[in-house]
Amino acid sequence: MIKECNFENPFRPGAGHKPPFLAGREAENVEFQRLLTQSTILENMVLTGLRGVGKTVLLDSLKPIAIQKGWLWAGTDLSESASISEANIAVRLLTDLSVVTSSIILKTKSTPTGFSSDTFNEKSLSFNALMKIFNETPGLMSDKLKNVLEFVWQCISAQNAKGLVFAYDEAQNLADQAEKGEYPLSLLLDVFQSLQKKEIRFMLVLTGLPTLFPKLVEARTFAERMFRVVFLDRLGDNDCREAILKPIEASECPLKLSKQSVATIIRLSGGYPYFIQFICKEVYDAFIQKIDSGKKALVPVDEIVRKLDTDFFAGRWSRATERQRELLSIIAKLKNSDVEFSVQEIVDMSKAEEGKPFSSSHVNQMLVSLSNAGLVYKNRYGKYSFAVPLLGHFIMRQISYQTL
Repeated sequence: MIKECNFENPFRPGAGHKPPFLAGREAENVEFQRLLTQSTILENMVLTGLRGVGKTVLLDSLKPIAIQKGWLWAGTDLSESASISEANIAVRLLTDLSVVTSSIILKTKSTPTGFSSDTFNEKSLSFNALMKIFNETPGLMSDKLKNVLEFVWQCISAQNAKGLVFAYDEAQNLADQAEKGEYPLSLLLDVFQSLQKKEIRFMLVLTGLPTLFPKLVEARTFAERMFRVVFLDRLGDNDCREAILKPIEASECPLKLSKQSVATIIRLSGGYPYFIQFICKEVYDAFIQKIDSGKKALVPVDEIVRKLDTDFFAGRWSRATERQRELLSIIAKLKNSDVEFSVQEIVDMSKAEEGKPFSSSHVNQMLVSLSNAGLVYKNRYGKYSFAVPLLGHFIMRQISYQTL
């Protein structure tokens, strides 16, 4: 019997926290490496999927791949403030770009006076230097940004860089503001398409919720041909097992999970990487405590589910009104609620339920509101899906609690 197990819990649930082992994303890595071989950038990348599938983690894992292939890397999270104006998105790009260019030293010749010989001044291509070029360029915001980026390309290509990746997470936050006459998303797409047509190897890699790509296409129809969309789905069983077992093996902890425990974790997680990390952290802590006390270690399913409901789902559920919760409850009862559903399916199910049924127009209106709240999204096939993984299971649990 193990009397004590003083090992740090290797599992790290959290927004964008790197897991101890990144499982099941080999195909996505290969696809990114293919895009890096483009001599002329014809395809950029969109990484999309529900929350909890590991978009941010995968994006972070692509950076060393790009650098190893001779590319430079710039980027950050895109906040709502970047969408306020075209000037804001331009400053965002130049701020991130300056991290890469600040090590570039420019030499400028000083005008000689009298009998003095030519002298040279050295200046870093810092953010202030980039903004100086930007502000001194005549024309529209797009003209200014293009001129700066073209100048930067001359500098970095002279240093034998193969290209530069502009990587932005949470890109679904970026949107045009037509009512204010500001089009930051359109500006971003127009500028990069223009540069890429000039064979400048600046590549966009954007990650975001499934609402991202429709936004891109709505802003500029050519975006449909400009991006390679990679949808990150839940992990298969074998990848789930690796995500569960390899961190424990690497930590050299004597704790071993039975096949039954692993199967239970896979079932509870639904194959979503975040849930695997969350559940495994709880299981790991519970097992250590029980083993230390000499008790038999079992996966505490009810306790973990209750904590997951409180920590992950409750905040999102609270955003919905009572009537919206009624609609979501009807959706959760559909057989295909975990995949996708149509307005008509919701209407038909509502007629079979007790209470006031929903009309098609009412369902359409409420789905738009729920989409804005981040609970559902409309896919390209005219159907809807839950924007939160395993939300239907959570809702069904709430229904069962109410009937107790």
